[in-house]
Amino acid sequence: MSPMAASARSTPAADRPGMGLRERKKLKTRVAIRDATYRLITEQGYDATTVEQIAEAAEVSPSTVFRYFPTKEDIVLTDEYDAVLEAELRARPSDESIIDSLKHVIAQAVHLGFDDDPEVSRLRTRLQVEVPAVRSRMMESMSVTGQLLCRVIGERTGRDADGLEVRVYAMALVGALMETTLYWAEHGHREELRDLMDRTLETFRNGL
Repeated sequence: MSPMAASARSTPAADRPGMGLRERKKLKTRVAIRDATYRLITEQGYDATTVEQIAEAAEVSPSTVFRYFPTKEDIVLTDEYDAVLEAELRARPSDESIIDSLKHVIAQAVHLGFDDDPEVSRLRTRLQVEVPAVRSRMMESMSVTGQLLCRVIGERTGRDADGLEVRVYAMALVGALMETTLYWAEHGHREELRDLMDRTLETFRNGL
């Protein structure tokens, strides 16, 4: 899961233009597994929820759950938004700063995600704070989003996407955005996430 979409609902429409029947069926299965997981966790807690229970609630086999999600933590964290976010970033003006591009894309992600299903958004970020295994898995997944940003930043600046400076800048951004979602959850989701993200990016731009 991308920290840029940490609050986004992880069930994008299964009828997006261009998706074939097989892709739609796979996405619907992923959505069913995730929805069952969220429902069970809300009812009985994360630790008490087993993959076997998730499979039964989603009407699939446990092996199917593991085929889509290698671990239970991945069910909470994985979404389809990284590719969408990369496309949105690439669509921004080439002379726009990466910070301004991120502010635009994050505002869209927060609007589409949080407004669509705020309870799921709060649950996902709360689990990142409260469940060590989920938080650890989130840290591992940061590299995927970091690579995404490296590609976009490399193209914007004409630098090597695998160069040290680009990697440092990209991963610093990803880490900052991850901390923002954790801060939001730690403080009871009282503030507007979009405002916190703006503060984060302005801090990154201007320093303390």
